[in-house]
Amino acid sequence: MFYHLLYPLHTEISAFNVFRYITFRTIYASLTAFLICFLLGPWAIRKLKDMQVGQYIREDGPAAHYKKAGTPTMGGTLILFSIALSTLLWSNLTNYYIWIILMVTVGYGGIGFIDDYLMQVKKQSKGLSVRKKFLLQTVLAITTGILLYAIPDFSTRVTVPFFKNISPDLGWGYILFAALIIVGTSNAVNLTDGLDGLAIGPVIIAAVTYMVFSYVSGHVNIADYLQIKYVAGSGETAVFCGAMAGAGLGFLWFNTYPAQVFMGDVGSLSLGSALGTVAVITKQEILLVLVGGLFVVEALSVIFQVSFFKMTNGRRIFKMAPLHHHFELKGWAEPKVIVRFWIIAIALAMISMSTLKLR
Repeated sequence: MFYHLLYPLHTEISAFNVFRYITFRTIYASLTAFLICFLLGPWAIRKLKDMQVGQYIREDGPAAHYKKAGTPTMGGTLILFSIALSTLLWSNLTNYYIWIILMVTVGYGGIGFIDDYLMQVKKQSKGLSVRKKFLLQTVLAITTGILLYAIPDFSTRVTVPFFKNISPDLGWGYILFAALIIVGTSNAVNLTDGLDGLAIGPVIIAAVTYMVFSYVSGHVNIADYLQIKYVAGSGETAVFCGAMAGAGLGFLWFNTYPAQVFMGDVGSLSLGSALGTVAVITKQEILLVLVGGLFVVEALSVIFQVSFFKMTNGRRIFKMAPLHHHFELKGWAEPKVIVRFWIIAIALAMISMSTLKLR
């Protein structure tokens, strides 16, 4: 909005020329989203408490978590509002990719909201069934893949990290591939959201990483220099990534240990889907496995645990899954698990950044 209102005035007031720069708008989208979360956070927490939207703690979870019962949840609605408003204020609204990302993020947020609402407000023990939730996620993800495939100059080639000459063309199969990335990332972030600040920290790190990837993939000269796929218009998604990082920081202020509020599915599903969509748009799809390696490991720990449990009639690989609970039961204090997982996420992000030159 600011871009459309203020940039045209640069012919009369030269200072408004800064609104043409993606870097400038990304910085202020980040700050705007942070301030919205930071300033509205106390009010949102009070409202959630008044509505008695308190976290339900599973009886089979770690005993140390019982004291968290009743902590306000569905705080992801604040994250979602902050991201959407900041993006609308600071991005170029004629950009097709911005609307696709907002559609996915709000759509997945809606799925998470329904699930949270049924569980926390209507007090239905299971919320949306797994089948219904997965079906809604899949339909929205495939729709996103179709919308991207329909863009005339959008490439259906998949970028393989570290190898500049390996780029298989999936054709129409790219629709399903994109859907897999979006659904998988969404659920991986959801599984990681189990400790105070555990999920939002790596989400911020991944958002900042893809903010860089968005900018370089959308800049024809830099993309050519780094020998990565140039995606016209993708640079604008850096503004969205900046808003996501800023909103994450604002939310972390209240979600850090001991948490005053949890994000709920409305937050984790929307943030995961947003990361997956940005990865697809910037043609750094497979690299998301490394950038979001922590999410991948958490998801795999659940898959392996459940599969091994069924195949061996009750035996377990981990003390408890997802993986962060395993370390809790080994005696690690919750803050130690959280910070160490953040450190791993930072290291993975740095390795991912190196792929811009290692190819």
